[in-house]
Amino acid sequence: MKNALIATLLLGLALGASASEQSICTGTNKGAFLTGTVVSAPKFAAATQTIQGIKLSHTRLSLRADQDGKTYDVAMDNVYAVDYVKNSSAMPASLAAIKVNDRLELCGAKYTSGVGIHWVHSNCGDVPTTSAPNGWVKKFSSSGSVGSNLERSQTYCYLWD
Repeated sequence: MKNALIATLLLGLALGASASEQSICTGTNKGAFLTGTVVSAPKFAAATQTIQGIKLSHTRLSLRADQDGKTYDVAMDNVYAVDYVKNSSAMPASLAAIKVNDRLELCGAKYTSGVGIHWVHSNCGDVPTTSAPNGWVKKFSSSGSVGSNLERSQTYCYLWD
């Protein structure tokens, strides 16, 4: 009984935090908002494109969304990771630390075909649009609080100027 009460309280804290985060995501930042559970571990996806000598690799994982129960392909741009190493052939440590059963909060753009979400990163100060939102990837702690954006680096924003 005590464990059930604690679990309920933690879920309530997470949902309360998510409600305001959701309004920021969908309103100000023009994104699609998802929370859910990681169902497949992150995998490195080698760059298929290079801009100004910078390889644009990704980290991919699958997340079962709380909102609709669907499993989403999540594509995270490695150059926006807080600990990205230029042209590395491995995923950034912050993204590699995401594990199956972790809970994430995402703000980004849903795929136009298929079930997925991308653009879960900073938009480098540009005015957000639904196709280029000011997105994020945040991990829930075991206490239910939401961490900082793992995809907030603006080091390589100049590539799109």
